[in-house]
Amino acid sequence: MNCIYCKHPHTYVLADKQHKCSKCKRKFSVSKIQREEKLFIHFQDGDTARQTSIQTKMHFLTVQKYFEKFRTTIALNSDRMYQNNGNKTTDYDEYLYLPQSLNIKDNIDKIQHFLTLSYDDTIYNIMMPKTRQSLLGKQDDNRQKLRMKYLKFNTISHLSKSQNIITKFWNYFEKFICRYKGVSNEKFIFYLKEAEWRFNLQQKQKIK
Repeated sequence: MNCIYCKHPHTYVLADKQHKCSKCKRKFSVSKIQREEKLFIHFQDGDTARQTSIQTKMHFLTVQKYFEKFRTTIALNSDRMYQNNGNKTTDYDEYLYLPQSLNIKDNIDKIQHFLTLSYDDTIYNIMMPKTRQSLLGKQDDNRQKLRMKYLKFNTISHLSKSQNIITKFWNYFEKFICRYKGVSNEKFIFYLKEAEWRFNLQQKQKIK
């Protein structure tokens, strides 16, 4: 089989059943590649790591590790695509997300703040730095009231807009993220990028 790294057509099998390229000398495992391809099918179909673990009889942590790898790859590819198409941006808007199960007043520090852009019927999201969330910090009563007005204004404003591609994505994301419980701040961007990837795929299928 061809080398997965340099695509050279000549590889040979080692005693441990790994393949080694006769040109670049790098090793790779065919069984590992097949396992990754199998898991990606489940990921692409929308199965959670736990569902996939049960269906494939693989250890949950192993499946979760691969799913995290898929999300990282999706995020990197999204950035590359935007770098090549950013000049085509036609619209953008900011969004504040807080799980519906949480009370805004008591969970201001858990709000996720991101910017959604669109180009060529494609969505791209940028997480806003924490330093940009100065209005969301807990300080005094006057600032608390200002924060509440700010949050209410954003909620009303995005819901009252016409259903363009950005608001369609926000609605899609709200439903998508409900499947996952307790997503940490550090990993939130990867779930956001997964939702972005799935939404963009759906948009392309509709165009076809």
